[in-house]
Amino acid sequence: MLHRALMMIALLALAPVCARAADIPNDLASLQVTVLNVSPKGGDILMGLYDRKAYTNNDDAAVKDVKVPAVPGKTEFTIKDIVPGIYAIKMMQDVNRNGKFDQSWIGLPLEPYGFSNDAKPFLKAPNFSAVKFTIAPGANAITIHLQ
Repeated sequence: MLHRALMMIALLALAPVCARAADIPNDLASLQVTVLNVSPKGGDILMGLYDRKAYTNNDDAAVKDVKVPAVPGKTEFTIKDIVPGIYAIKMMQDVNRNGKFDQSWIGLPLEPYGFSNDAKPFLKAPNFSAVKFTIAPGANAITIHLQ
């Protein structure tokens, strides 16, 4: 009887520790992003990492947003603490740092832009199947050429 009571006390004492350990994600990912063809005009690289739902709904709520100074030729940065899954990237070089993608009066891009898989748009952003890629647990890398 005493043995059973001690076991119950031990289990109850350990329950909060086990619950906290389960709440901590240990299979997160990082993504090293290399951006090529960065214009010497300066500004910032603005990038959004999207899941299927946000990308398909043309939602501005990216899973992760990044803003880094544009380094002419090649800009590199790392995104951390990503839940592994299937994602897409939209990015632009905000040359004038106004926080938006500038276009001509007929809708032609006035600033460099890019998508994951170096997908090319045709009158609109490429569909998710053209830009999707997998982020696995641990370190991942992608290279995107600005257009």
